[in-house]
Amino acid sequence: MHSTAEATSPRESADVPRGLAGVIVTDTAIGDVRGREGFYHYRQFNAIELAQSRGFEDVWHLMLHGRLPHAAERADFLSRTASLRAVPAGIRASLPAIARACAPSGPLAGLRTALSLLGASAGMRPVYDLDPAARRTDALTACAVVPTLLTALHRLGQGLEPIEPRADLPYAANYLYMLTGTEPEPRRVRAIERYLISTVDHGFNASTFTGRVIASTGADVVAALTGAIGALSGPLHGGAPSRALDTLDAIGTPDRIGPWVRERVIAGERIMGFGHPVYRTEDPRSRMLRGIAREFGGPLVEFAVQVEAEVEAILAELKPGRELHANVEFYTGVVMELCGLPREMFTPTFCAARVVGWSANILEQAEDSKIIRPAARYTGPPPPQPVPAP
Repeated sequence: MHSTAEATSPRESADVPRGLAGVIVTDTAIGDVRGREGFYHYRQFNAIELAQSRGFEDVWHLMLHGRLPHAAERADFLSRTASLRAVPAGIRASLPAIARACAPSGPLAGLRTALSLLGASAGMRPVYDLDPAARRTDALTACAVVPTLLTALHRLGQGLEPIEPRADLPYAANYLYMLTGTEPEPRRVRAIERYLISTVDHGFNASTFTGRVIASTGADVVAALTGAIGALSGPLHGGAPSRALDTLDAIGTPDRIGPWVRERVIAGERIMGFGHPVYRTEDPRSRMLRGIAREFGGPLVEFAVQVEAEVEAILAELKPGRELHANVEFYTGVVMELCGLPREMFTPTFCAARVVGWSANILEQAEDSKIIRPAARYTGPPPPQPVPAP
């Protein structure tokens, strides 16, 4: 790990902030977040501009190959990724049991098991032993099948039969189709596609870092992805979109916004959907998603906009000097609700996008043979002490 001083041994390592905030741990060509500017990018392109003007597969190609595809490459990439969507028969037969076992936790927990089983049954080898082309093949296979696994596990959990993927539909449309069993409306497809693109990658967040740590050991692609999924499941990371919508439900009416928010802020509670560890200005993803929500319109959107304004004003009053704005989770919940996604699928949908960014980071990390091995400061009882007799 890199810091302000070069470490020569664990005892001589430089102190770093809690949570490694601001510590540079590696170099990357995949993207970055410039929190003070309210800007982030994939490769050399503004991520929000990509979301507004390109399809999901274009951005997937950019993350995997380092460039946007031309027309022929796009057609080939669409065909190739669509051909990888089907779940192998052996894994498909295991999904009902996985869905039953993971019912209390939901599809994201089931995905950890199902994806790990898929990687093992496919004989995916450690990235340490593979050339770059073979690593990319494993990454493509895993990414393409994740939406199929997620939607199948959700439907099985609801007592419904899984829907087989359609090769004629692009990524976002196919995802919604497998979730509902009906071909989705174009405006819902485009809303979800823009959301998916905007959440493909976002700097060295907890799940991306987790995936890279595992990849640094030389483990296989699916092992690294499974660890990243575990990190994403936490409510302080990817598990917040439905909780942000729960906040709107708890407030209920405009007259309750002020009292409800003040009570919780004074009690030291966090208002889900507000604040970000990197952004010190408006989250550009939130700005885009607010615009998408307004395209739909309606009472939920009007209420969300009012809650956003009042919460930010109260936070500015009670927490002066801190820039606390609506983050991506706040309007994600609103947009997904408007597009008909069940709340238990909000974070899994996030995962269906972020798996592409994780894969790009895993492949990049695999090019570096150095294992990520930080140190910790011991704070327990002073050693060595005599071992007491039994």
